[in-house]
Amino acid sequence: MTDIGTVLYAHAAALFPIYRSITGEGVRITLRYIQDQIPLNIKQVPTGTQVLDWKIPAEWSVCGASLSTIDGRTIVDVQNNNLHLMQYSTPVDRIVPRQELEGHLHSLPEKPDLIPYRTSYYRRDWGICLAHNDRLSLTDEAYRVRIQTSLEPGHLSYGECVLPGSEDAEVLISAHVCHPSLANDNLSGIAVAIEMARALASRPHRFTYRFLFAPATIGAITWLHHNRDAAERIRHGLVLTCLGDPGAPTYKRSRRGTAAIDRYAEYVLQGDGHADRVLAFTPTGYDERQFCSPGFDLPVGCLMRSPNETFPEYHTSADNLSFVTPQALADSLRVLNDIVELAERDETFRNTAPWGEPQLGRRGLHDGKRAAGLDRMAILWVLNLSDGQHSLFDIARHCGMPFAAIAAAADALRDVGLLAPIAPQRSGAVTPAAWRA
Repeated sequence: MTDIGTVLYAHAAALFPIYRSITGEGVRITLRYIQDQIPLNIKQVPTGTQVLDWKIPAEWSVCGASLSTIDGRTIVDVQNNNLHLMQYSTPVDRIVPRQELEGHLHSLPEKPDLIPYRTSYYRRDWGICLAHNDRLSLTDEAYRVRIQTSLEPGHLSYGECVLPGSEDAEVLISAHVCHPSLANDNLSGIAVAIEMARALASRPHRFTYRFLFAPATIGAITWLHHNRDAAERIRHGLVLTCLGDPGAPTYKRSRRGTAAIDRYAEYVLQGDGHADRVLAFTPTGYDERQFCSPGFDLPVGCLMRSPNETFPEYHTSADNLSFVTPQALADSLRVLNDIVELAERDETFRNTAPWGEPQLGRRGLHDGKRAAGLDRMAILWVLNLSDGQHSLFDIARHCGMPFAAIAAAADALRDVGLLAPIAPQRSGAVTPAAWRA
């Protein structure tokens, strides 16, 4: 845990200084860093491209930004903190009267020492973000504002890491890559996704895993536009965010509410003593709301620690590298791995000898070598409920036994030919005809 926590924290520390937004070189630098860790296919979508109900915006580039007095004393400089400049600010280079300037300043009176994170992606504007205490010190009649930015035709960039499994059915794991210098939201999610992909690449796995690293909202919408068949492929999905803070693990259900991924996550959190940290779906938050939009209705939940807007550091300069911890990052990776293992091992079987109890002794499952370490009641429950209607997870929940015991019994029964797998049904949404176009 200590070693992997150090690795996870190092990812966050390496990415923290990079200036990111929903487009631009900062996103590409971030994706290239990820590409150095895991196989990543970086894709570029041109400005103006129609994606579902949206269009790819102009690419935003930043050379610098500052607020200073007329005599040259610097008050705010984006080189000191990436959050000082409102995202997608238009260029400015002039002396601005203080009354006008006030309409472009953003601060937090209730958190006077913190710099807020603000955006204006789809409305042309400019803004300076600063600590409220610094704002209160602005008493001059006018100030010099220099914002060296450009909004030009370019691209939206995102990356995919696909790890083929023995089955074509996919597990989607998504992390957003647009927030500048916010360690918990969401460098923590990127770090955990990188190491989960590394772990899966090092061992056999049943599902095909698709890791998506994309700008929030517009990135997920772009991916969905190009993956309209996602409902036919995606068996389970998780959005990863806010995974490095001291709070307990939290899971937000998919729109379906009872998808297999919802039940797996609830089981893991219950086992850790965090049953109260399972939340109902809401159409707000992170990209789960895009994946769970009614036209797609994918089985995608959100794994986090402290939910967005529930911790005082959220979207402020306090969400820095001192807020996230290696221990929390390592624990988040463990929780994710436990959920993934449940998904991997949960299958539905048919008992091949359902007429009466099969003779276990001659197959070495009564007291023979094969029976060593197995729970006899788990064997009997698996045989009884493997009727093609109950998955191993269903059986574990029904009889109140640990899933690991049920899965071990199933492995042994399959090895001696007493269980046959049932081909899984597609998990795609039952989509109204009007949404199928």
